[in-house]
Amino acid sequence: MRFTACFAAILATAAPAAATVACGGPFGDFVQRMATESVRLGHDKAAVKQFFSGVRQDPAVIRADRAQGIFQLPFTQFARRLISQNRVQNGVKNAQRYDAVFDRIEATWGVDRGVLLAFWAFETDFGAVQGDFNTVNALVTLSHDCRRPDLFQPQVYAALELFERGDLDPRTTTGAWAGEIGMVQMLPGDIIENGVDGDGDGHVTLKTSAPDALMSGGRMLSSLGWRPNEPWLQEIVLPKGMDWSLTGLDTTRPVSEWARLGVKPRAGGLGPGNLPASVLLPEGKDGPAFLAYPNFSVFFEWNQSFTYVMTAAYFATRLDGAPVFDPGNPSPALGEAQMKALQQKLKARGHDVGGIDGVLGRLTRSAVQKEQERLGLPADAWPTTELLGRL
Repeated sequence: MRFTACFAAILATAAPAAATVACGGPFGDFVQRMATESVRLGHDKAAVKQFFSGVRQDPAVIRADRAQGIFQLPFTQFARRLISQNRVQNGVKNAQRYDAVFDRIEATWGVDRGVLLAFWAFETDFGAVQGDFNTVNALVTLSHDCRRPDLFQPQVYAALELFERGDLDPRTTTGAWAGEIGMVQMLPGDIIENGVDGDGDGHVTLKTSAPDALMSGGRMLSSLGWRPNEPWLQEIVLPKGMDWSLTGLDTTRPVSEWARLGVKPRAGGLGPGNLPASVLLPEGKDGPAFLAYPNFSVFFEWNQSFTYVMTAAYFATRLDGAPVFDPGNPSPALGEAQMKALQQKLKARGHDVGGIDGVLGRLTRSAVQKEQERLGLPADAWPTTELLGRL
């Protein structure tokens, strides 16, 4: 089960450049404007006519777009909800089944199989749940809507290019509500930019070909800045007397320096001593602790929720053999109303929290840590009722 649009839908990192047409107005008129613009961009007139001839507005797409949920559960609860034993077992099975494909990906782009397996699991449950929205209808509907036309209109032209290549059927191709297609849910523009014919049949078919989907995902991660053959996240044990103000994504130090401060791996060994890394405490000083390496930042190109990214990155390590993390005994999380009240207080003090949404995201965590330090509280970026009261 997918909880948000994937990294491609959020950032559209490979969206092809194209002028947008005026959004809104009668849907039929808008479709004609899109068709006219498509021809102007150089697409074949007959293909354009066939592509747009049966397109329909889909109100369910707009409802899904407006109803996107953001993750408010704390890390431990969220991870336990997403990382089921069934997903772990299927991850192991698929790692074995596509061992040769993963070998090729690791040799070509240096992307670890655990990372791709985690994406594959969370996006579509290894291809089982790919979405049943008509892709072209979804993209044109979102392009007509005036909320984010600059994001989705280029994807319509990319879908048209895929149709001209024979890799998309405007009537039968389905996927997620935001237009992502296939087992790892990629937008048409990202397929054009990073699609790989992994099975050698002459087409990039992300819906039915696991080799195509996995190799395309590996290439896309590489394009997003993945550093070959480097770690991304590791559970650690912190020393007594830890300076909590050193934790968080805003502070990076070489692994060798963390080791000198007493940071130890819970299993295995730490990464290379010269790698920069950050100590992350998703639920504060009394919860689990992790060391995040440079590749961890690439996960934020997939999804911008801190809790989701932590969960995906941890699951990737789990699929590589890491033990179940130690949840510790963190202080209770603030409720949504309390979080909103906290964000309002932080904003009033001049902090950028990104919005009063009740979500403990990266900006809110950073602001919390600064206020904790100012007030003489443990600066672990985990908001408590005490902090709320002190503010």
